[in-house]
Amino acid sequence: MSEHLERELKLSVPAGFHLPDLGGTELPDRSFLSTYHDTQDLRLARHAITFRYRVEAGSGLWQLKLPSGAARMELEEPGVPARPPERLLGLLVALLRGRELVRVARLGTRRRSVRANGAEIVDDAVSVFDGQRITARFREVEVELLDGDERSLRSLEAALREAGAEPGVFEPKLFRVLELANPSGPRTVPAGAPAGEALGAALEQQHERLLAHDPGTRLGVDPEDLHQMRVATRRSRAFLRTARPILAGDWAEPLRAELRWLGTALGRARDLDVLVEHLRSETTLLKGDEREAGGLLGSLEAERRMARHEAVAALAEDRYFELLDALERGAVSARTDAAESSLAELWWREFRRCRRAFEGLSRTSKDSELHAARIRVKRARYAAELAAPELGGPGERFVAKAKRLQDVLGEHQDAVVAQARIERWPAEGGSERTAEKLRRRERQRREETRAAWPKAWKKVERRARKAGT
Repeated sequence: MSEHLERELKLSVPAGFHLPDLGGTELPDRSFLSTYHDTQDLRLARHAITFRYRVEAGSGLWQLKLPSGAARMELEEPGVPARPPERLLGLLVALLRGRELVRVARLGTRRRSVRANGAEIVDDAVSVFDGQRITARFREVEVELLDGDERSLRSLEAALREAGAEPGVFEPKLFRVLELANPSGPRTVPAGAPAGEALGAALEQQHERLLAHDPGTRLGVDPEDLHQMRVATRRSRAFLRTARPILAGDWAEPLRAELRWLGTALGRARDLDVLVEHLRSETTLLKGDEREAGGLLGSLEAERRMARHEAVAALAEDRYFELLDALERGAVSARTDAAESSLAELWWREFRRCRRAFEGLSRTSKDSELHAARIRVKRARYAAELAAPELGGPGERFVAKAKRLQDVLGEHQDAVVAQARIERWPAEGGSERTAEKLRRRERQRREETRAAWPKAWKKVERRARKAGT
């Protein structure tokens, strides 16, 4: 299976548009026929995913395009049109959950291409088919970066616009054919909305985040996908915890328990992602000892591979799919009694717990105490995010300061974990001298974060007072 990360932009062009001379190399013209597959309710498209079978010059290829930040990951695998490859289908199981794939569109494309300035510029003339009949035609120009940078992309865009092209909405061809809007952001909850509506919208957003990052987590190319899945799991659990006083316990507590299971299943792999990337950066600063430190990195890489295997295995369990179904149902109708408390009151209750945790801290507090305080900050931050429709701008500013404090204390905890792992390395055959150099840097990181958190906490406290008035 081949993988390719697409970074591109699209432009709309008027009738009679001609590609300008971009000083590059013209590529051979191409023609291909693409059959798009989705569920009846277009579940893949609504998550910005396209899945198609493309025939070109007598050869067929399955192509799956997944969102990846501002870009898209394109996966390709040969196959026959009647049966999608199991490896690609395996990346979509959480989205499909037993739903059948059907053909939803068939497009023919004639493509002219030029390679210039580190990018490929394509001029596509597209025909939309219904059976053998053409029902519509359109044309678009795409610029895809190959080995250029964002400056190259903008330079080419300027040249094309000067020739008459206009900025277009970046959307897959399928969206244009089916007249679908690009997937929008989270559902907006108006100020004063019932607590149940706000909670339902928050759970819906986290359910969508889990689905969005599930394929990438299974693929394992970008560690950020697993990280975002874990964050969505934690947020969902925190939202349910905050709203516990107004929730039906028989509905919420089992859901929280399953979210905790998923977060734990993803947690070890994520923690090792952080540790490996940090120590890889640190070892580049070891003058003359980089090779010796390679043994530690190699050991950690092996641990990470095993942990990621275990995380992906959890995503194959029935309880994971049952959890997704439960979150989807909860997003539609969160069972609350909004008359008992507002979400702002629930946030303030969570913040008071956080404040009590910090009142007993000092710069010499135990590592475990600082870690526990970080958890309290995170809970207060997520509670404020849930109460955003009621807290407004002051709540957003509190969230920003809480995140900063959470990051500082997170750096401290990461240093604690890294130092503990380094200390075990010499017993595994590693260099004591190199280990001491790495330990020294982690001790320094701990000292710096211990010096920084009190100031960050004071800013959180000030923002909390303003949000709570």
